[in-house]
Amino acid sequence: MAAPPQPSIFSPEGAIDLHVSPELRASLRAIIDDEKPKRLVVDLSRVPYIDSSGIAVLIGAMQSLELEGGVFLLAGAQEAVRMIFESARLDQYFRLFPDVETATAAT
Repeated sequence: MAAPPQPSIFSPEGAIDLHVSPELRASLRAIIDDEKPKRLVVDLSRVPYIDSSGIAVLIGAMQSLELEGGVFLLAGAQEAVRMIFESARLDQYFRLFPDVETATAAT
């Protein structure tokens, strides 16, 4: 069986809130539109906090990529960020992985 294609990896840094969400949306849109990745891993290991606007951007990016037939994966969320996803039950919506290596290996 062939290995899955290498994913594109996007690694934002710092808190993702109302002030950074438009920039995050533009970056993800560029990756999805220009690279058309089959798999996109968003590495959240350097994101200490995400608010609802940031989560909305991730949901939109995931929906856009899935419309193109791609797979959207989140990796390396710090405890505080993981708790936000879990409290909103978004851990059942997103594919969350402990680190980029695990996400990259997933099919």
